[in-house]
Amino acid sequence: MSETADNFKGSGHNGHLTSGRLLAKNTVWNLLGSGAPMIVAVFCIPILIKGLGTDRFGVLTLAWALIGYASLFDLGLGRALTQLVARKLGAGEEREIPSLAWTSLLLMLLLGLAGTATVFLISPWLVGRGLNVPAALQGETLQAFRLLGISLPFVVTTAGLRGFLEAHQRFGLINALRIPMGVFTFVGPLVVLPFSKSLVPVVGMLVAGRIAAWGAHVLLCLRVLPELGQSIAWQGSAASPLLRFGGWMMVTNVVSPLLVTLDRFLIGALVSVTAVAYYATPFEVVIKFLLIPGALMGVMFPAFSASFAQDHERTATLFRRCAKSLFLVLFPVMLCTVALAQDGLKVWLGAEFAQHSFRVLQILAVGVFINSLSYVPFTFLQGLGRPDLTATLHLIELPLYIGLLWWLISTRGIEGAAIAWTTRVVIDALLLYMLSKRFLPGKSPIRLRTALALAMALLVLALAAQLQGPVVKGAFLLGTIVCFVLVAWFRILTPEERTFAQLSHL
Repeated sequence: MSETADNFKGSGHNGHLTSGRLLAKNTVWNLLGSGAPMIVAVFCIPILIKGLGTDRFGVLTLAWALIGYASLFDLGLGRALTQLVARKLGAGEEREIPSLAWTSLLLMLLLGLAGTATVFLISPWLVGRGLNVPAALQGETLQAFRLLGISLPFVVTTAGLRGFLEAHQRFGLINALRIPMGVFTFVGPLVVLPFSKSLVPVVGMLVAGRIAAWGAHVLLCLRVLPELGQSIAWQGSAASPLLRFGGWMMVTNVVSPLLVTLDRFLIGALVSVTAVAYYATPFEVVIKFLLIPGALMGVMFPAFSASFAQDHERTATLFRRCAKSLFLVLFPVMLCTVALAQDGLKVWLGAEFAQHSFRVLQILAVGVFINSLSYVPFTFLQGLGRPDLTATLHLIELPLYIGLLWWLISTRGIEGAAIAWTTRVVIDALLLYMLSKRFLPGKSPIRLRTALALAMALLVLALAAQLQGPVVKGAFLLGTIVCFVLVAWFRILTPEERTFAQLSHL
């Protein structure tokens, strides 16, 4: 094997888990797993609204939300299992993996059962008073919620089984289940509609699908590591690191949604509900681009854990290439978004909506671009087993961000909210890269030429926001993207990376 190919493949024991080709293929799998259900949802949701009625559909969306976020009941143990198993694989300590996996799964089963008990206890209050469910729907809604409660142990332990597969870089298998599961979330209720409009069989169908998915995950885990089926083993010494890692992950999982959604509530309180629509719509559009770094970093989380246990230099190489890849992929996308923000919104939602929202879209696009780059150090630190650093950073940011957000919304409205959000993610990215530098060999996790390219990219985005007229915008975009491709190929990519890019297309 050539030196270049070996460099991309990784070296040493279990080096295949950080192979460039494997990581790239798994990233594509993750993108497909995230995107396919979204496409299906576009077609299914209007039919479900018409068939179930608005009230029942509202309850169904709550069911979707509970199933989607039920993994929060695992207290971060699924992510902890991925990190610890990947580290064991990187260190060549595979014999300890079965007991580690069973310890995590048993803990998650207990948490899932606690979630079931919680749902059963609070469902009567939620249905009767908390959610203002119409009286005619309260009976079937209560039964539907109890069905969801029964599903929680399966949903929570599925997160652990998926984490086990992620540690082994089996994203092809994961997404072979994730895609039909995501599609079934929307198609399953449609199958029930010709026979019943009640929420009970609709939610029952969703629960049956989750139980079937749990069984499929169990079979795949046994296929990847048959030793799991030999005995159920509890490793008391593993419980503490699992719970400690998971606890810090739980802090991040609670604080991060607040950092993303607080702006809308403050806009509604300080400006108007109409202003929320003008802000939230472009936000929801541009935030979807984070699916790209999310797909890549889902793969890199176990890769960072495995490589750091084996070869710090390899980890540094993976770190730099991830940051560089996200920069090269997302800059042209965000450039077009910034330049064409007003025209695109005008075509989609009309001139009045575009006039209120296009600056928000432009500012948020810059923020999403920077935020995508921060996924690399964020995932790297968690992959090293230091979720305490990312959680502490978010806890410090939260009150400062609330103050900045309040002031800028009060003075500049929804554009102020966009500025506050973008300012926060820029500072967050700088701090995350500074923290990562402590653990990576060498002087900097990012080379100087990549940093200079990023500075130039931000200047170009600022210039693109000022352009007027379709001809000027078209000429600017064409010229800039051509120049960007040439600079990226000859100045940003190394000779080894250019070789790898050429080989990957063969």
